Amino acid sequence: MFGLIVLIVMVLYLSLLVWATRRGWRWGIEKKGWTGKKRYVGAAVGFLIVYLPVFWDWLPTVAVHQYYCARDAGFWVYKTLDQWKAENPGVMEGLVANKGAPSTRQGDMVNYTDTYLLNQRINKIVKQSGPLLFNRWRHEEEIIDERNNEVLARYINFSTSQERQQAGWNGWKFWLSSRSCIDGGTHPQHHFYEFENQVTGMQK
Repeated sequence: MFGLIVLIVMVLYLSLLVWATRRGWRWGIEKKGWTGKKRYVGAAVGFLIVYLPVFWDWLPTVAVHQYYCARDAGFWVYKTLDQWKAENPGVMEGLVANKGAPSTRQGDMVNYTDTYLLNQRINKIVKQSGPLLFNRWRHEEEIIDERNNEVLARYINFSTSQERQQAGWNGWKFWLSSRSCIDGGTHPQHHFYEFENQVTGMQK
């Protein structure tokens, strides 16, 4: 039912967009002295009057999302498991995974920092912040040595949405929604989870 409503609204909107563009062109013809390129100006004005109230933030959202994905997103290992073991001989063998990885939260349901206690020595930090400029959300995960707060690995991703994963009429601008910087292929988060599994420790 919701999809049918969306389809009807889209058809009506496109009809209005075409009408406004044609009306702008005709207005340019009716203006004395308006010929050639000036008529296209009239058509463009008519188009933008209908387009901008709805889609003004579409192209900026796409551009900003791609910019931050290219600049900041990805997966990094700052210290491999073998390097960490060499610096902490015998420690890894004694680590036992905490059942359920108990966690604590700072912040609220939208902007927060969650700390998961993977074992006696290693923590996972999950951070979410948003909405930032042009519907952008930042998601970050880190594997940290709790003893010295050293970051062993980090994963950063960005998503865009008018309202983060809301249903119904909230966040109705569905064309703004992009869940990740990577649409296909092997996702960097997969590599992060592999690293997390390596340092979690023995299961009880």
